[in-house]
Amino acid sequence: MLLRHRKIATLAGVPLGSMTYYFSGIDELLLEAFSSFTEIMSRQYQAFFSDVSDAPGACQAITDMIYSSQVATPDNMELMYQLYALASRKPLLKTVMQNWMQRSQQTLEQWFEPGTARALDAFIEGMTLHFVTDRKPLSREEILRMVERVAG
Repeated sequence: MLLRHRKIATLAGVPLGSMTYYFSGIDELLLEAFSSFTEIMSRQYQAFFSDVSDAPGACQAITDMIYSSQVATPDNMELMYQLYALASRKPLLKTVMQNWMQRSQQTLEQWFEPGTARALDAFIEGMTLHFVTDRKPLSREEILRMVERVAG
């Protein structure tokens, strides 16, 4: 991904000079943008669990999150793919990913032990990608059965 200040300024509808005024370079801009994105995603993630009081309820919320595709919008998926790719070669963005994963796992640790929370978080991430790209996505019931298996 080749980013230039001019292209970003044009897409953002801001003067070119503001790019170098507010950011020391592209890496700082990416760090700010992806940090903001992952914080928003974390809030959306946590909102799915706002009414949950037990592990079975958390399993239902996980299923709803995957099946509804409310979090996995086309724009969000595009940003996630970009973040995955950039994090593999930019340590600061890898830290953004790690912090995002930690927030997700901490949310799940309200109902599951840490190892299970980590497994569920990985399942959510993978199944979300599969759900939006599968030729024939799984049914809600199939997803719930899988979530319950991972949850133990």
